[in-house]
Amino acid sequence: MSKNTFYLTTPIYYVNDIPHIGHSYTTIAADVLARYKRARNFNVFFLTGTDEHGQKIQKAAQACNKTPIEFVNEVVEKFKTLWNDLHISHDDFIRTTEERHCRRVEKNLSANPRER
Repeated sequence: MSKNTFYLTTPIYYVNDIPHIGHSYTTIAADVLARYKRARNFNVFFLTGTDEHGQKIQKAAQACNKTPIEFVNEVVEKFKTLWNDLHISHDDFIRTTEERHCRRVEKNLSANPRER
């Protein structure tokens, strides 16, 4: 890896409710750092995303008479809309329900720790 490579991630936000000021604060701070590093000619990869599993999500979905995936699909769109409105410069947005994420987790769990 080049010494001018910079990898940055926000927390992978838990989506049992709509985004709030804490999510925005953290993401804006990360965005400022990503922009600074880009301005300093670093090769930046800025990741954000959502964690879409757990009992709180299941309970929140039930309270809205929705399945967990229906519920998180709606909440995730609010996060994406907010990041767009704030002009967040992320390179990728990962969801823990996405196939690419699930495949990678399965690969890591089945691999020899030295091969991860």
